Amino acid sequence: MLVNSVIIILREVLEAALIVSVLLALSQKLQLSKNWLTRALFLGGLGAAVYAFNIQTISLAFDGVGQEVLNASIHIVLCFAIALFIIVIRNTQNTKIIYSIMMSCVALAITREGSEIIIYIQGLISIPELMTPVIAGSIIGSGIGVSIGVFFYYFIDNLSFQNGTRLGLFLIVLIAGGMIMQVTQLLIQADIINSQHPIWNTSSLLNERSLVGQLLYAVIGYEATPTPIQIYAYIVNLTVLTYLTVGTLNYFKQRDGL
Repeated sequence: MLVNSVIIILREVLEAALIVSVLLALSQKLQLSKNWLTRALFLGGLGAAVYAFNIQTISLAFDGVGQEVLNASIHIVLCFAIALFIIVIRNTQNTKIIYSIMMSCVALAITREGSEIIIYIQGLISIPELMTPVIAGSIIGSGIGVSIGVFFYYFIDNLSFQNGTRLGLFLIVLIAGGMIMQVTQLLIQADIINSQHPIWNTSSLLNERSLVGQLLYAVIGYEATPTPIQIYAYIVNLTVLTYLTVGTLNYFKQRDGL
């Protein structure tokens, strides 16, 4: 149970930690204030608590698939917000818009992942023999996830403007691609998208329930048995966001005369 708790909590924390660290590093590169983060963390924590404590009501909505629909909706909004962020940072004078987008991304990510953590701990902590390993695993998993986020923040921050911005933007593009994979999976589970036969099965090479598999799931949405619709959605999402990212990077390059 200790190992399972570490893996589950790490998966949930890592996605949110990466979004926070990348956006924080990019705001540093763009010489923007970091005051938005405090409000985003507060709103995200509040949203996670409200979500978790109303999970029964949410789950019963939409004929019993309310949780899947809401989680998919959060990821879709996050993907649109990331796309908008990539575009609007070309003009750093749009500070209010940029701050609002970054706050929304962080708040939604923490709401989504934080609620899962609260639900998981709440469901197991009432069992006496599981309380200690669950709490210990949660602390370890959270510590590892936050540490990875801190590492990426300082790594991006210590790069040049061009290299740091390039790495930061492509990281959030990969994260957004992973979100789209999760969206399609959730909608398949909710029977909104028809289930299809997987294109391949890489479970024997890398099980998605392993530590590495869970880490890749959090970062790029790794799926051992992806269906055609998942692959199509992933490719389209990556193509569009990569196109926007390249345009933004070229804008900065021309602006700085490089």
